[in-house]
Amino acid sequence: MEGRLTILVAARDEEECIAGTVEALRQQFPDAELVVADDGSRDSTEATAAAAGARVVSLPHRGKGQTLTLAERELAPGPLLLCDADLRGDVAGLASTDADLTVAAFVRPQGGGFGLAKRVARGLVARRSGYAAREPLSGQRYLSEAARAACFPLAAGFGAETAMTIDAVRAGLVTAEVELALEHRATGRDLRGFVHRGRQLVEILLACGPQGRNFRGLRLPIVGLAVGVVVPDVAPVAAIGAVDDRWSGPERGFSEHVRSGSTTGVLKLVGIPLWALVKTRSLSGAALVALCANTLNQLDARPGRALKAFLLGVALAGARPRRALAVAVLLAPYDLREMVMLGDAGANALGAVVGLNSVARFTGWRRWGAIGALSALTVLGERRSLGRLIETTPVLREVDALGRYPG
Repeated sequence: MEGRLTILVAARDEEECIAGTVEALRQQFPDAELVVADDGSRDSTEATAAAAGARVVSLPHRGKGQTLTLAERELAPGPLLLCDADLRGDVAGLASTDADLTVAAFVRPQGGGFGLAKRVARGLVARRSGYAAREPLSGQRYLSEAARAACFPLAAGFGAETAMTIDAVRAGLVTAEVELALEHRATGRDLRGFVHRGRQLVEILLACGPQGRNFRGLRLPIVGLAVGVVVPDVAPVAAIGAVDDRWSGPERGFSEHVRSGSTTGVLKLVGIPLWALVKTRSLSGAALVALCANTLNQLDARPGRALKAFLLGVALAGARPRRALAVAVLLAPYDLREMVMLGDAGANALGAVVGLNSVARFTGWRRWGAIGALSALTVLGERRSLGRLIETTPVLREVDALGRYPG
């Protein structure tokens, strides 16, 4: 074993079982550092874990994947053992293989559902990596230093384990599963159990879709294509943005993209105005739409910022694009809580919605005034970050922070 082992346990509202789990792990691995990542528990999980001898990292409620990711950053380098808080049994066998990622397979199957989430997870792992996983959802995992580097940051929520297996296999690391006599608290076939498994299934699907990194370096699903699905008028813009989300390079701003030549940013610079020209049949209309799309894209650097700008934009335009408003309102709490990202697909598409509605209402000097104001913002964004301007302006800073996690 290379380096000192660290055991990391994610826990939320586990006051009844966390002490037993900590004590058992301390007996199995007396030389390891044992850390409990408390995911915003509403009971005495934190105090109980500390009293049992664990180091506790206290975090606001973010879900399993993000909680493990943020806690992992505070740990010393070396191999890592991940365990669930309600675990019962001996997991020492996980650290005795030569694999980079070793996953516990329960000798006796656990779970009260119909196995749909597990079957979907197995299929996604096989499709994305070619690996036939028996236990794609098992939270009991040993990671070598190489696997730790390849898999963190983890995918958000309950999709963390499925994406972890895919990442390790695709990185060329040795992955194995070992049968262990373990038990955990299984959810039943009641309303609460089905809600939990439904959420688990959604998060598994999101974890295996397009992913991005936010300003904290957290790994989040990019859901901006939903704007193009709900609002077909801007679907081409969402598609162009999705290409940039998937294949963009390190270039930032107009000048860097132009100097670099054939980049996904150049595709946006050319593709969105051409689409807008066809859509509006007006040079000024195309300019207004393209500038609106670019402005929202520039603002999409912090959670909720682009959505707030979208709502302000449609209000200034005196428009009520019902479908776009509906998808914005539905996505807002998830974006603000750093559970999903709009990405270029969503930000550009929502900006195009503002632009199209502005073209329909602004004519003459009003349209050219809007073009001038947005052009000035674009130039300012090239020379100085719009985000920095917002963060140093008291009123804008307060509005920007509304509804968002602190920090």
